[in-house]
Amino acid sequence: MHGEPDDPDAAELVAALTGRAGRIIWNGWPTGVSVTWAQHHGGPYPAATSPLHTSVGMTAISRFQRPVTYQDMPDSLLPAVLRRANERSLPARIDGVLVTGTQA
Repeated sequence: MHGEPDDPDAAELVAALTGRAGRIIWNGWPTGVSVTWAQHHGGPYPAATSPLHTSVGMTAISRFQRPVTYQDMPDSLLPAVLRRANERSLPARIDGVLVTGTQA
């Protein structure tokens, strides 16, 4: 999705895409890895330690609890529980650092 955070239709479009897509990228480009049956990652140890799940392809989906990723999304377009204000004081990882409470 390409646009500006204050685009009048941005919030509605993000909400619609959240119900349909597993990854929403803001003003960026995907890696090119498909979530399809033909796309499978294996290889020598340790890349293939589990025959049940891989890092890409259809079996990778089972590794995630909620299949929606917001990449580079403006804070104003994120669901309330994911915003930096952290109004619910939930533990979160911001730029790789674990923060708790309203530290975010």
